Amino acid sequence: MTIGLLVVSNTFMTFAWYGHLKFKQMNWFSNLGLVGIILISWGIALFEYAFQVPANRIGFTENGGPFNLWQLKVIQEVITLVVFTVFALVFFKNETLRLNHLIGFGFLVLAVYFIFKK
Repeated sequence: MTIGLLVVSNTFMTFAWYGHLKFKQMNWFSNLGLVGIILISWGIALFEYAFQVPANRIGFTENGGPFNLWQLKVIQEVITLVVFTVFALVFFKNETLRLNHLIGFGFLVLAVYFIFKK
């Protein structure tokens, strides 16, 4: 449950943080100023929090969940990178995923391993 909620949360977060970079290509958004874009992003981020907070509460060991605080954070970061990678490849065709990116992601997966190692 925690992982699923974090995936949904990070999907909203990615759209809030980076989706506005594509607004100029949409007629309705093309004339918005920075304040308008910030307000739209905050509106999207509200949904992120609506999933992020329950995910952390459900997943936290002191609330009966399976993860300690460190594990929750590292899981969230890896999910963020996976969601961002899919987003970037789908919506930003001019951005390429290169070997150095994959190596960096590999190190983050290693971080998950070491955080979960007892």
